[in-house]
Amino acid sequence: MTTAGSQHTSESTATPGGGAGVDRARLSGAVWAALAVVYVVWGSTYLAIRIVVESMPALLSGAVRFLAAGLLLLGLTAWRHGVGALRVTRRELASAALVGVLLLVGGNGMVVLAEGRIPSGMAALLIAVVPLWVVLLRTATGDRPGRGALVGVLLGLLGLAVLSAPSLTGKVSLAGVLMLMGGSIAWSVGSFWSSRLPMPANPLTASTYEMLAGGAGCLLVSLARGEQHGLDLAAVSTRSWVALAYLVVFGSLVAFTAYAWLLQSAPLGLVATYAYVNPVVAVFLGWLVLAERLTLPELLGGAIVLAAVGVVVSTSRRS
Repeated sequence: MTTAGSQHTSESTATPGGGAGVDRARLSGAVWAALAVVYVVWGSTYLAIRIVVESMPALLSGAVRFLAAGLLLLGLTAWRHGVGALRVTRRELASAALVGVLLLVGGNGMVVLAEGRIPSGMAALLIAVVPLWVVLLRTATGDRPGRGALVGVLLGLLGLAVLSAPSLTGKVSLAGVLMLMGGSIAWSVGSFWSSRLPMPANPLTASTYEMLAGGAGCLLVSLARGEQHGLDLAAVSTRSWVALAYLVVFGSLVAFTAYAWLLQSAPLGLVATYAYVNPVVAVFLGWLVLAERLTLPELLGGAIVLAAVGVVVSTSRRS
Protein backbone atom coordinates (compact mmCIF):
# COMPACT_ATOMS: atom_id res chain seq x y z
CA MET A 1 0.00 0.00 0.00
CA THR A 2 1.93 1.89 -0.05
CA THR A 3 1.25 1.57 -1.28
CA ALA A 4 1.36 1.24 -1.09
CA GLY A 5 1.70 1.85 0.42
CA SER A 6 1.20 1.42 -1.64
CA GLN A 7 1.38 0.33 -0.86
CA HIS A 8 2.27 -0.13 -1.86
CA THR A 9 0.77 0.81 -5.19
CA SER A 10 -0.26 -1.96 -7.58
CA GLU A 11 1.35 -5.17 -6.53
CA SER A 12 -1.86 -7.17 -6.71
CA THR A 13 -2.58 -6.17 -10.31
CA ALA A 14 0.45 -7.65 -12.03
CA THR A 15 -0.15 -10.82 -14.01
CA PRO A 16 1.28 -13.83 -12.18
CA GLY A 17 2.60 -15.46 -15.33
CA GLY A 18 4.73 -18.52 -14.79
CA GLY A 19 6.09 -17.71 -11.36
CA ALA A 20 4.20 -20.53 -9.62
CA GLY A 21 6.06 -23.15 -11.58
CA VAL A 22 9.59 -21.92 -10.94
CA ASP A 23 11.85 -24.58 -9.42
CA ARG A 24 13.04 -23.52 -5.97
CA ALA A 25 16.43 -25.05 -6.74
CA ARG A 26 16.93 -22.44 -9.46
CA LEU A 27 16.38 -19.47 -7.19
CA SER A 28 19.21 -17.04 -7.78
CA GLY A 29 20.81 -14.32 -5.75
CA ALA A 30 18.83 -11.83 -7.87
CA VAL A 31 15.58 -13.34 -6.57
CA TRP A 32 16.63 -12.90 -2.96
CA ALA A 33 17.85 -9.37 -3.69
CA ALA A 34 14.52 -8.46 -5.27
CA LEU A 35 12.66 -10.00 -2.34
CA ALA A 36 14.77 -7.92 0.05
CA VAL A 37 13.78 -4.78 -1.89
CA VAL A 38 10.07 -5.64 -1.65
CA TYR A 39 10.35 -6.57 2.02
CA VAL A 40 12.24 -3.46 3.12
CA VAL A 41 10.91 -0.80 0.74
CA TRP A 42 7.22 -1.68 1.00
CA GLY A 43 7.62 -2.19 4.73
CA SER A 44 9.20 1.27 5.00
CA THR A 45 6.42 3.08 3.12
CA TYR A 46 4.30 3.25 6.30
CA LEU A 47 7.08 5.17 8.01
CA ALA A 48 7.54 7.43 4.97
CA ILE A 49 3.81 8.20 4.85
CA ARG A 50 3.83 9.05 8.55
CA ILE A 51 6.66 11.54 7.94
CA VAL A 52 4.98 13.03 4.86
CA VAL A 53 1.71 13.81 6.67
CA GLU A 54 3.59 15.61 9.45
CA SER A 55 3.61 18.76 7.33
CA MET A 56 1.71 17.95 4.11
CA PRO A 57 -2.03 17.58 3.46
CA ALA A 58 -2.75 13.84 3.41
CA LEU A 59 -4.58 13.20 0.14
CA LEU A 60 -2.88 16.05 -1.70
CA SER A 61 0.48 14.41 -0.98
CA GLY A 62 -0.97 11.12 -2.24
CA ALA A 63 -2.10 12.82 -5.44
CA VAL A 64 1.40 14.22 -6.04
CA ARG A 65 2.94 10.83 -5.30
CA PHE A 66 0.81 8.79 -7.67
CA LEU A 67 0.60 11.32 -10.51
CA ALA A 68 4.39 11.72 -10.45
CA ALA A 69 4.97 7.96 -10.25
CA GLY A 70 2.40 7.33 -12.98
CA LEU A 71 4.06 9.78 -15.37
CA LEU A 72 7.50 8.34 -14.64
CA LEU A 73 6.20 4.80 -15.17
CA LEU A 74 4.51 5.89 -18.41
CA GLY A 75 7.88 7.07 -19.72
CA LEU A 76 9.62 3.94 -18.46
CA THR A 77 7.06 1.66 -20.12
CA ALA A 78 7.32 3.50 -23.44
CA TRP A 79 11.12 3.33 -23.26
CA ARG A 80 11.28 -0.37 -22.40
CA HIS A 81 8.39 -1.72 -24.49
CA GLY A 82 7.64 0.99 -27.05
CA VAL A 83 4.74 3.44 -27.26
CA GLY A 84 2.55 0.64 -28.59
CA ALA A 85 2.60 -1.01 -25.15
CA LEU A 86 0.53 1.90 -23.82
CA ARG A 87 -2.33 1.29 -26.26
CA VAL A 88 -5.32 -0.29 -24.55
CA THR A 89 -9.02 -0.73 -25.26
CA ARG A 90 -11.64 1.45 -23.58
CA ARG A 91 -12.72 -1.46 -21.39
CA GLU A 92 -9.14 -2.12 -20.30
CA LEU A 93 -8.60 1.56 -19.52
CA ALA A 94 -11.86 1.73 -17.53
CA SER A 95 -10.95 -1.42 -15.61
CA ALA A 96 -7.47 -0.14 -14.78
CA ALA A 97 -8.93 3.20 -13.67
CA LEU A 98 -11.49 1.48 -11.42
CA VAL A 99 -8.84 -0.73 -9.84
CA GLY A 100 -6.55 2.27 -9.39
CA VAL A 101 -9.25 4.24 -7.59
CA LEU A 102 -10.06 1.31 -5.29
CA LEU A 103 -6.41 0.61 -4.49
CA LEU A 104 -4.99 4.10 -4.28
CA VAL A 105 -7.89 6.32 -3.25
CA GLY A 106 -9.90 3.88 -1.17
CA GLY A 107 -6.97 1.76 0.02
CA ASN A 108 -3.84 3.89 0.22
CA GLY A 109 -5.84 7.10 0.73
CA MET A 110 -7.33 5.76 3.93
CA VAL A 111 -3.88 4.71 5.13
CA VAL A 112 -2.53 8.22 4.53
CA LEU A 113 -5.45 9.80 6.41
CA ALA A 114 -5.24 7.30 9.27
CA GLU A 115 -1.50 7.76 9.78
CA GLY A 116 -2.17 11.28 10.95
CA ARG A 117 -3.92 9.66 13.92
CA ILE A 118 -2.23 6.36 14.75
CA PRO A 119 1.34 4.93 14.76
CA SER A 120 2.76 3.67 11.46
CA GLY A 121 3.52 0.24 12.91
CA MET A 122 -0.05 -0.31 14.03
CA ALA A 123 -1.29 0.88 10.63
CA ALA A 124 0.84 -1.77 8.92
CA LEU A 125 -0.48 -4.50 11.22
CA LEU A 126 -4.09 -3.54 10.52
CA ILE A 127 -3.49 -3.48 6.77
CA ALA A 128 -1.88 -6.94 6.95
CA VAL A 129 -5.36 -8.49 6.98
CA VAL A 130 -5.83 -7.78 3.24
CA PRO A 131 -5.17 -11.42 2.19
CA LEU A 132 -7.87 -12.50 4.65
CA TRP A 133 -10.49 -10.17 3.13
CA VAL A 134 -9.59 -11.54 -0.32
CA VAL A 135 -10.32 -15.07 0.92
CA LEU A 136 -13.74 -13.89 2.16
CA LEU A 137 -14.45 -12.26 -1.21
CA ARG A 138 -13.55 -15.49 -2.99
CA THR A 139 -15.87 -17.40 -0.70
CA ALA A 140 -18.73 -14.93 -1.29
CA THR A 141 -18.44 -15.35 -5.06
CA GLY A 142 -18.49 -19.15 -4.96
CA ASP A 143 -14.74 -19.74 -5.28
CA ARG A 144 -14.45 -21.63 -2.01
CA PRO A 145 -10.90 -21.78 -0.64
CA GLY A 146 -9.60 -24.68 1.43
CA ARG A 147 -10.40 -25.27 5.07
CA GLY A 148 -6.95 -24.08 6.10
CA ALA A 149 -7.53 -20.69 4.47
CA LEU A 150 -10.84 -20.29 6.30
CA VAL A 151 -9.14 -21.17 9.60
CA GLY A 152 -6.59 -18.47 8.79
CA VAL A 153 -9.39 -15.95 8.21
CA LEU A 154 -11.03 -16.73 11.56
CA LEU A 155 -7.67 -16.45 13.29
CA GLY A 156 -7.04 -13.15 11.52
CA LEU A 157 -10.40 -11.72 12.55
CA LEU A 158 -9.55 -12.61 16.14
CA GLY A 159 -6.24 -10.77 15.79
CA LEU A 160 -8.06 -7.80 14.26
CA ALA A 161 -10.38 -7.66 17.26
CA VAL A 162 -7.43 -7.71 19.67
CA LEU A 163 -5.60 -5.05 17.63
CA SER A 164 -8.67 -2.79 17.66
CA ALA A 165 -9.26 -3.11 21.40
CA PRO A 166 -7.13 -0.05 22.36
CA SER A 167 -9.39 2.16 20.21
CA LEU A 168 -12.38 1.19 22.35
CA THR A 169 -10.64 2.49 25.46
CA GLY A 170 -9.57 5.74 23.83
CA LYS A 171 -5.85 4.89 23.85
CA VAL A 172 -5.80 4.81 20.03
CA SER A 173 -7.95 6.83 17.61
CA LEU A 174 -11.11 4.87 16.77
CA ALA A 175 -11.52 6.95 13.60
CA GLY A 176 -7.99 5.96 12.51
CA VAL A 177 -8.70 2.27 13.09
CA LEU A 178 -11.98 2.46 11.15
CA MET A 179 -10.24 4.26 8.28
CA LEU A 180 -7.66 1.49 8.07
CA MET A 181 -10.32 -1.21 8.13
CA GLY A 182 -12.15 0.56 5.32
CA GLY A 183 -8.90 1.01 3.45
CA SER A 184 -7.96 -2.67 3.77
CA ILE A 185 -11.38 -3.67 2.42
CA ALA A 186 -11.11 -1.23 -0.51
CA TRP A 187 -7.63 -2.57 -1.32
CA SER A 188 -8.93 -6.14 -1.12
CA VAL A 189 -11.85 -5.41 -3.46
CA GLY A 190 -9.51 -3.74 -5.94
CA SER A 191 -7.09 -6.67 -5.73
CA PHE A 192 -9.93 -9.16 -6.13
CA TRP A 193 -11.46 -7.50 -9.20
CA SER A 194 -8.12 -6.82 -10.87
CA SER A 195 -7.91 -10.51 -11.81
CA ARG A 196 -11.52 -10.60 -13.07
CA LEU A 197 -11.74 -7.43 -15.15
CA PRO A 198 -10.31 -6.97 -18.67
CA MET A 199 -6.98 -5.41 -17.69
CA PRO A 200 -4.07 -4.36 -19.96
CA ALA A 201 -1.88 -7.37 -20.70
CA ASN A 202 1.36 -5.59 -19.77
CA PRO A 203 1.50 -5.19 -15.96
CA LEU A 204 3.57 -2.00 -16.28
CA THR A 205 0.91 -0.50 -18.55
CA ALA A 206 -1.82 -1.53 -16.13
CA SER A 207 0.06 -0.01 -13.22
CA THR A 208 0.67 3.22 -15.17
CA TYR A 209 -3.04 3.83 -15.73
CA GLU A 210 -3.92 2.72 -12.21
CA MET A 211 -1.50 5.21 -10.68
CA LEU A 212 -2.66 8.05 -12.93
CA ALA A 213 -6.32 7.31 -12.13
CA GLY A 214 -5.56 6.90 -8.44
CA GLY A 215 -3.58 10.14 -8.37
CA ALA A 216 -6.39 12.02 -10.12
CA GLY A 217 -8.90 10.52 -7.68
CA CYS A 218 -6.80 11.56 -4.67
CA LEU A 219 -6.55 15.08 -6.10
CA LEU A 220 -10.32 15.38 -6.55
CA VAL A 221 -11.06 14.12 -3.03
CA SER A 222 -8.34 16.37 -1.63
CA LEU A 223 -9.84 19.44 -3.30
CA ALA A 224 -13.32 18.43 -2.13
CA ARG A 225 -11.97 18.24 1.43
CA GLY A 226 -10.46 21.71 1.06
CA GLU A 227 -6.87 20.59 1.66
CA GLN A 228 -5.65 23.30 -0.72
CA HIS A 229 -6.89 26.08 1.54
CA GLY A 230 -4.11 27.59 3.57
CA LEU A 231 -1.50 25.37 1.93
CA ASP A 232 1.93 26.86 2.55
CA LEU A 233 4.71 25.05 0.70
CA ALA A 234 7.29 26.96 2.72
CA ALA A 235 5.93 25.29 5.85
CA VAL A 236 6.53 21.80 4.48
CA SER A 237 9.53 20.28 6.22
CA THR A 238 12.57 19.02 4.36
CA ARG A 239 12.08 15.52 5.74
CA SER A 240 8.50 15.47 4.42
CA TRP A 241 9.76 16.36 0.92
CA VAL A 242 12.44 13.67 1.16
CA ALA A 243 9.88 11.10 2.35
CA LEU A 244 7.54 12.00 -0.54
CA ALA A 245 10.37 11.62 -3.07
CA TYR A 246 11.22 8.26 -1.49
CA LEU A 247 7.60 7.11 -1.91
CA VAL A 248 7.55 8.14 -5.57
CA VAL A 249 10.87 6.63 -6.61
CA PHE A 250 11.28 3.64 -4.32
CA GLY A 251 7.77 2.82 -3.09
CA SER A 252 5.98 3.27 -6.42
CA LEU A 253 8.68 2.46 -8.99
CA VAL A 254 11.63 0.44 -7.71
CA ALA A 255 9.69 -1.94 -5.46
CA PHE A 256 6.91 -2.49 -7.99
CA THR A 257 9.43 -3.27 -10.75
CA ALA A 258 11.14 -5.77 -8.43
CA TYR A 259 7.77 -7.32 -7.57
CA ALA A 260 6.66 -7.59 -11.20
CA TRP A 261 9.96 -9.32 -12.03
CA LEU A 262 9.59 -11.68 -9.06
CA LEU A 263 6.19 -12.82 -10.30
CA GLN A 264 7.94 -14.15 -13.40
CA SER A 265 11.04 -15.51 -11.65
CA ALA A 266 10.10 -16.99 -8.26
CA PRO A 267 7.42 -19.23 -6.72
CA LEU A 268 4.27 -17.23 -6.01
CA GLY A 269 4.09 -18.63 -2.49
CA LEU A 270 7.53 -17.20 -1.77
CA VAL A 271 6.68 -13.82 -3.29
CA ALA A 272 3.45 -13.65 -1.26
CA THR A 273 5.43 -13.67 1.98
CA TYR A 274 5.75 -9.90 1.63
CA ALA A 275 2.23 -9.72 3.14
CA TYR A 276 3.50 -10.66 6.58
CA VAL A 277 7.10 -9.46 6.37
CA ASN A 278 6.18 -5.83 5.52
CA PRO A 279 4.34 -5.21 8.84
CA VAL A 280 7.31 -6.52 10.83
CA VAL A 281 9.62 -4.11 8.96
CA ALA A 282 7.13 -1.27 9.49
CA VAL A 283 6.85 -1.87 13.24
CA PHE A 284 10.64 -2.04 13.61
CA LEU A 285 11.23 1.16 11.63
CA GLY A 286 8.47 2.99 13.51
CA TRP A 287 10.19 2.05 16.77
CA LEU A 288 13.69 2.86 15.49
CA VAL A 289 13.01 6.19 13.74
CA LEU A 290 9.92 7.65 15.43
CA ALA A 291 10.20 5.93 18.82
CA GLU A 292 6.70 4.48 18.39
CA ARG A 293 5.58 2.08 21.09
CA LEU A 294 2.99 -0.65 20.77
CA THR A 295 1.04 -1.89 23.79
CA LEU A 296 0.83 -5.55 24.74
CA PRO A 297 -2.67 -5.97 23.17
CA GLU A 298 -1.41 -4.41 19.94
CA LEU A 299 1.65 -6.66 19.85
CA LEU A 300 -0.48 -9.73 20.62
CA GLY A 301 -3.08 -8.81 18.01
CA GLY A 302 -0.38 -8.12 15.45
CA ALA A 303 1.25 -11.50 16.12
CA ILE A 304 -2.11 -13.24 15.65
CA VAL A 305 -2.76 -11.38 12.38
CA LEU A 306 0.69 -12.24 11.00
CA ALA A 307 0.23 -15.89 11.98
CA ALA A 308 -3.15 -15.92 10.23
CA VAL A 309 -1.71 -14.42 7.05
CA GLY A 310 1.05 -17.03 7.20
CA VAL A 311 -1.59 -19.78 7.35
CA VAL A 312 -3.43 -18.33 4.34
CA VAL A 313 -0.25 -17.89 2.29
CA SER A 314 1.07 -21.39 3.11
CA THR A 315 -2.32 -22.90 2.24
CA SER A 316 -2.37 -21.07 -1.08
CA ARG A 317 1.18 -22.27 -1.77
CA ARG A 318 0.08 -25.88 -1.50
CA SER A 319 -3.02 -25.44 -3.69
